[in-house]
Amino acid sequence: MRAVVVDRYGPPEVARVAELPDPQPGPGQVLVRVVAAAVSSGDARMRAGRFPAGFALPARIAIGVRGPRRRVLGFALSGVVEAVGEGVDGLAPGEEVAGSTGGTGAHAELVALPAAKVVPKPAGVPHEHAAAALFGGHTALHFLHDVAGLRAGQRVLVIGAAGAVGSSAVQVARLAGAHVTGVASASNADLLRRLGADAVLDRATVDYDALEERFDVVLDAVGALSPARGRRLLADGGMLILVVASLWQTIVGQTVGARGPVRTGVAADRREHVERLLGLLERGELDPVLQEAMPMAEVARAHAIVDSGHKVGNVVVLPGA
Repeated sequence: MRAVVVDRYGPPEVARVAELPDPQPGPGQVLVRVVAAAVSSGDARMRAGRFPAGFALPARIAIGVRGPRRRVLGFALSGVVEAVGEGVDGLAPGEEVAGSTGGTGAHAELVALPAAKVVPKPAGVPHEHAAAALFGGHTALHFLHDVAGLRAGQRVLVIGAAGAVGSSAVQVARLAGAHVTGVASASNADLLRRLGADAVLDRATVDYDALEERFDVVLDAVGALSPARGRRLLADGGMLILVVASLWQTIVGQTVGARGPVRTGVAADRREHVERLLGLLERGELDPVLQEAMPMAEVARAHAIVDSGHKVGNVVVLPGA
């Protein structure tokens, strides 16, 4: 099979297409022929060996010193079941599915993964839309629903609102009945309003210290705020969510400050989140915000788009194209 491999940390060009042996499904696994796979900020960080402050050493010890030990990256995918392993019920060859690898392996024509990681994909949802929605959607649902317990009528500030996580967070918050303010480039203001933002702030001119409005939830998807600066934006009892956080922020941010707690960490990879996101896509209630879908041979360009800091929504590669 063809797959994208990363042998060493480096710029987008280190991600290259190579031939690898076809994987085989083990007990409890399914073999999926990947039709579409997202290239996310997580993939780009792992490719570059670029980790939040304080995490570089422990991450390289865990993941790989000179390059990722798991050379094929990719978290979110959509495709067709090719074969099933022993003990797998409810899935059969030919069935369209979407889900996550739980970490790596999706940037390939074939991937073997636990059957519990995928769910049937609705026929009306294109593969590229399913793959695009899952990375940011997982993160938004985890932090806004599971962690913050977002309720109707609350006020939410989303920083980095045009990216994969931010665009999903705007929509998840809107669906929950929250009042949403998004921060993004001025060129993306119309997009954010279409996604459901009630107000949009230009990231080039916003002064967080001068904002008078206070929010029940502040979700920073791009690392713009420190815990101290973010807490000043909270209403009493509010919560600051730092999707991108340093080791120090992760350690000390769990304490409750004058206006509320800071939450960081890795989003939970939950099957029910996949099912919910696919249902929203099927009903037209969630826009996957797909900037571009491209052949797998152009994966270096996909990584470059992510690295640019100006990606709008999601970028997807198509292994079979």
